[in-house]
Amino acid sequence: MVGTIADGRISAELESRSSTPKLQRLQIPELNLTIERWLKSVEPFLLENAGQGRGDVEKELQKRRDSLRDTGPLRVLQERLIELDRSSPYNWLDDNIWAKHAYLEWRQPILINSNWWLALFHDNAVPEHVLQGNSSNARAGITPWQVRRASWLVHRLVDFKRRLDRQDIYAESTRAGIWYQHAFSKVFNMCRIPHQGCDALAGPPTGPSSARRQIVVMVHDWFYSAEVVADNGDPVPVQEIETRLRAIVRDAADRLRNGEIAVPVGILTTDDRDVWARNLQHLLSFSSHNEQIYTVVKESLFALSLDAYTYSTTNHTSDKSCSTGEIERDAHLHNIRSGINARNRFFDKGLTIIVENNTRCGATGEHAPVDALVPSIACEYAIVEGIDSKAFSSADPEADFLQDAENVEGCRRLDWIVDKTIETACVRAEDNAKALIADSDNSVLWFTDYGAELVKDTLKLSPDAYIQMALQLAWYRTRHCFTAVYETALTRLFKHGRTETIRSFTTESRAFVLGMVDASKKDAERYRLLSLAVRSHVKLTREAATGKGIDRHLLGLEYVRRPTDPDHPLFRDRLYKLSTEWKLSTSGLSAGHLFRGTGFGTLYPDGYGINYLAAPDIIKFGIESKYSCPQTSTAGFKSALVDALMDMKKMSLCALQSTSARL
Repeated sequence: MVGTIADGRISAELESRSSTPKLQRLQIPELNLTIERWLKSVEPFLLENAGQGRGDVEKELQKRRDSLRDTGPLRVLQERLIELDRSSPYNWLDDNIWAKHAYLEWRQPILINSNWWLALFHDNAVPEHVLQGNSSNARAGITPWQVRRASWLVHRLVDFKRRLDRQDIYAESTRAGIWYQHAFSKVFNMCRIPHQGCDALAGPPTGPSSARRQIVVMVHDWFYSAEVVADNGDPVPVQEIETRLRAIVRDAADRLRNGEIAVPVGILTTDDRDVWARNLQHLLSFSSHNEQIYTVVKESLFALSLDAYTYSTTNHTSDKSCSTGEIERDAHLHNIRSGINARNRFFDKGLTIIVENNTRCGATGEHAPVDALVPSIACEYAIVEGIDSKAFSSADPEADFLQDAENVEGCRRLDWIVDKTIETACVRAEDNAKALIADSDNSVLWFTDYGAELVKDTLKLSPDAYIQMALQLAWYRTRHCFTAVYETALTRLFKHGRTETIRSFTTESRAFVLGMVDASKKDAERYRLLSLAVRSHVKLTREAATGKGIDRHLLGLEYVRRPTDPDHPLFRDRLYKLSTEWKLSTSGLSAGHLFRGTGFGTLYPDGYGINYLAAPDIIKFGIESKYSCPQTSTAGFKSALVDALMDMKKMSLCALQSTSARL
């Protein structure tokens, strides 16, 4: 899911071992250690069974130890995995398995199911009347301030890329720089390519390419290109970017005035991947012109969507008690997630910047190349400095917006040639996209009572682990059962490291949750249970971040299995599957000072996809579930999460005060 750094931003273990920065190669964990850690991870499920009169925990664990004692078949797989690593340029996981297994083999639409989304804060330079939707002098719904903000964001992102390429930032003189340089190489000029059975990734072109210095601009479902990078790699002056975007908007307005309607080819990227692969093959087969357009789309730096509206969800929120501000934030997030029926987008692109006509903006991207932490850093850079009016010829973009500039170079139409087959496919894809969007129960929670500072400094607990316990408590109170919990940890200590799973549902977290719902428990005992659960979670976080997790190792063992191999009891165990049904799929991002909200889709129709931003005095949650599931409710979970966080704070403070009084 969304890529994150869990609470332990762990770097000291490997950072100081060498004066010459070098990232270690991701190791394959020892087989016996993975088996023992797996047995520990399924213990809370056995405890649940025992609590319901279905078996004895120690007997069940011993039975599994006995069945796993003969590791001969597993050792064959281990040797194959070691051999795979020997033949891999960087590491066994990233080179061969992860992107393919986790993303590219998925045949489901990537809209909501795979793409991440990120809503950014407003620019202080934009007048309030524009933010309120009262801009004048619009062309076909596109406003002057919208174009100005888009120009500024594009210019800032190109500047970020330039500084990155020149190693002015994230230089490879540090281990963090080595990791980020590689990670960012998979953000820009990146696109997912549909193929039957398994997609591929088209990275930056290796030879000469004018497209790599361009962005793709979408307006009213029409595609355009705009050159935004000079020959020397510097950003094109922001005034010139604005001029080119204005020319594109003017052209789209003229076409609408002439009665033209674009065939929304971008909507095809929301379809089943095999269906999209067939349609793309057809689209490219009857016109070399389409092949040229697709090359520009693939190789372009990133995409920009200029939306001729300000999205509203007044009648679509799942929580009727939401304030006007909450409804507006959700509307902003929904547009970044999927727009109006997924129009004016190309979801295969690695990074797309979206700007509405009141200047609300955000980003979405394809998840397979890189986790969302990385592009979120680029987005932070883009908005940390607001629009500088001195960089433009006029401080007020509305003053001359309707004036036509002649002979604007550096931008052009990218008009697809389509036939009835493609037109029909677009209608079908939009119908399917509408159903996906209508089923997505997505909302933002800004929890403002306290944040990471109180948890860390007053309660003396890890903020990330604490939030994980709150999520599990909220789940239990709404579902009256437990579930496997996925939390993402980055393995950025390793060359081409990607992610590992933190199995957040533990014996200790289960005991804490049960203690919180047991009226007979005292606050001191509940706090003790919380502390133990947090300590266990921090240990798992450290293990995951330092290459000692179990899920990627188990995935690797399964990857090298052959149809003729004897079946092993580990893979037949019912808990093997149950312990990976991540109905709580979670990740923490950054402090999120510049983000209004984030999100990704749930992995299971009866689960939740939850991203969170823990700042010193606020915690922001992006929560997604499905309306079609009667067991889930984003509004209900938000309410339960607020209650959990408030109860945990009250309980912890009471316990600490009681301890202090005794001393």
